[in-house]
Amino acid sequence: MAKAPIRTRWYLRPLTLLLSLPDVIAHKTIIHYEGTKELKPPYLLLSNHNAFMDFKVLTKAIYPKRANYVVAIDGFIGREWLLRNVGCICKRKFTNDLTLVRHLTKVVENGDIAVVYPEARYSLCGTTAVLPESLGKLCRLLGVPVAVLICHGHHVNSPFWNLHSRGIKPTEADFKLLFKPEDLKTLPIDEINSRLVDAFQYDDYAWLKSKGLEMHYDKRAEGLEKVLYQCPHCGTEYEMDSKANQLICKHCGKTWTMLPDGSLQADGGAPTEFSRVPDWYEWERANVRAEVEAGTYDSGELPVEVRSLPNAKRFIALGSGTMRHNMDGFAVKVRSLLGKEYEMNIPVPAAYSCHIEYNYLGKWGDCVDLNTLEDTWYTYPKEPNCSVTKMALATEELYFAWRRSIGKPCKPGLA
Repeated sequence: MAKAPIRTRWYLRPLTLLLSLPDVIAHKTIIHYEGTKELKPPYLLLSNHNAFMDFKVLTKAIYPKRANYVVAIDGFIGREWLLRNVGCICKRKFTNDLTLVRHLTKVVENGDIAVVYPEARYSLCGTTAVLPESLGKLCRLLGVPVAVLICHGHHVNSPFWNLHSRGIKPTEADFKLLFKPEDLKTLPIDEINSRLVDAFQYDDYAWLKSKGLEMHYDKRAEGLEKVLYQCPHCGTEYEMDSKANQLICKHCGKTWTMLPDGSLQADGGAPTEFSRVPDWYEWERANVRAEVEAGTYDSGELPVEVRSLPNAKRFIALGSGTMRHNMDGFAVKVRSLLGKEYEMNIPVPAAYSCHIEYNYLGKWGDCVDLNTLEDTWYTYPKEPNCSVTKMALATEELYFAWRRSIGKPCKPGLA
């Protein structure tokens, strides 16, 4: 984690473009430049995060300039040499890491582009995730121009919950200069953050409809129950399912069809509670918020399997144990095959959000990955009556409630 960033090797720069161009061309991506066509490094580039396609479009947008990219540690497994030499910087998600600040400072001192994905995870429903409050301070500290790259269409083309391509084209990206160095010297941090939040507003489902585009995939609803885990008709949690283009509540039997334009429609002429995935998701958030405000949120004690990632070499099967997520945060206890006991506790103030995975690597199931500066635990619940999506929502709502309780409420869009 402490290794200094490497400037992209000259002989690898064409390779990054060659690996990116096929998808960019296939999706006929249109990049709109606003004050960035002639922008020269060093500068800070902030991008939204919906799919791996984000990296490819960004590479096309900035080529042939050098950049260093902040990448999560699991991305380095088995390919650390390559990632470091194309300019990647290793990071553990949702940790306060001063080493990373030093690395980014070094990048701009080298005269290169520092690329950060401040949402720190793929969007679950194609809309903006919360941004860290420290982002404005980072912009001022680096003292270089700040640009944003907001991609549209990547979530609806290949959503986090089902990565199969839907053939969306053309996709779009807005590449805009947001701050000049003199702006950062004079604007208050709150104003910098406010403009960052405004710049990061996007909604892939609204974009898809506004462009009159459609998904070309006959299993477009499969996996959506990972995100939409609660039935809005009967209120039951953890009994949603999907098949082909249909979302199903196994408890009450109500079904919805995802149409090619990404909207949802209740079947059989029944009322449609939510025609948009993001609206359904925010309804679930509101229900979690109500539990937090009532002081009743509690996942219960869940049996789990844990895999540790102390470095980028490989996962280590740590053992079986229990996880509980409640009003105090995460508490995980594990016993190895040799009988050694391990614990990880992430109190509410320590994490404004958390990263989750659906069917991680196609073999281990859904998980929550919990991070310290020294280790990452991939924690897999083995109880069907739970949802890692609900835990992610609860992590944020618990943090917001804690901030309110100490008289420092988060501003909209920030944590």
